[in-house]
Amino acid sequence: MTVHIVKLCVGVDSVDDLERWIEHRNHLLTMAGEPLEHIHTTRMTPKRRDEILDGGSLYWVIKGMILARQPIIDLRQITGDDGIGRCQIVMEPTLFRTESQPKRPFQGWRYLKAGEAPRDIDPLRGDDDLPPDFRRELADLGLL
Repeated sequence: MTVHIVKLCVGVDSVDDLERWIEHRNHLLTMAGEPLEHIHTTRMTPKRRDEILDGGSLYWVIKGMILARQPIIDLRQITGDDGIGRCQIVMEPTLFRTESQPKRPFQGWRYLKAGEAPRDIDPLRGDDDLPPDFRRELADLGLL
C-alpha cells in the first residue's frame, strides 16, 4: 500500500517560486552533466521505505496549504560532513500542482495516507485558474 510524505516548503512563497527553483536546479544539473533529480535532505529516515517507494510522493506545504507534490524515486542513506546520518529524499524534478488542503505547521516530515492526499489539479479542466489566496479562502470555508 502506497504512503506519501508531507513536508513544509520553507523559504518559498508560492508554487511558482518552487517551480522556478526546481527549473534552476535542473539547469545547473544539466550543465554539470548530472542526472535530473531533486534531492531534499532530512535528518530522520522514513521507516516505511517500501510503501513510499511504491508510488509515493512528497507533498509540499506552502503557506499552510498542501499545494504541490513530487514523485519520490529513492530514499538514500548518507553521512554528513559532521558524521551524522541523514536521508536524501530523491524526487523526480517535475512538480504536480494539487488541490489545496490546509495543513497546520509541524517540524520535519509526516506520513500521508494515499486516501488522505489531495488530488492533482487538471490544467485542462481549468482547476488552476484561481488565485492562491482565493483558493485558500474557499478551502477554509470548506468549498474546495
